[in-house]
Amino acid sequence: MTLRLLNRRCGPLSEATTAQIQALPLEQLEAPLDFQGQANLASWLAANAAPQGPQPV
Repeated sequence: MTLRLLNRRCGPLSEATTAQIQALPLEQLEAPLDFQGQANLASWLAANAAPQGPQPV
């Protein structure tokens, strides 16, 4: 549901953006729903999303 709303408000989301949103904890899923554009969403994800890819050990 979150992805569908963001697609309506921000336009088509890239696979990377979709993956970042899917990785968010439930308590953070409400915040992106306030964004009206991809630039706002991308800035918020850069500051709040967990890093993607392999983690150093």
